[in-house]
Amino acid sequence: QVQLVESGGGLVQPGGSLRLSCAAPTNLFRIAFMGWYRQAPGKQRELVATITSSGVSNYAVSVEGRFTISRDNAKKMVYLQMNSLKPEDTAVYYCYARIMGTDSWGQGTQVTVSS
Repeated sequence: QVQLVESGGGLVQPGGSLRLSCAAPTNLFRIAFMGWYRQAPGKQRELVATITSSGVSNYAVSVEGRFTISRDNAKKMVYLQMNSLKPEDTAVYYCYARIMGTDSWGQGTQVTVSS
């Protein structure tokens, strides 16, 4: 497993933006399937966005057009740019990695969207 470390969460007003970062210190990062999930209070964890090793991204319908996932293989980082944030985006956001059939999760970072 890889020790994933998220950062960048916080409190933001509706309509605002945040950028989440995830460090994935593994020499296999370039072949990793990476993603972001989130879990709101009282709800199940849900997929937000994923990105393949070749850079193909996929998004949940609820965030498409507002969020952008990206990766930097040289820095072994994955990012989630979140724009036009809504109160319903409030959740703990988790970084996810799948490398050669093994799943890893970060500890999560809180995102709160509130006025």
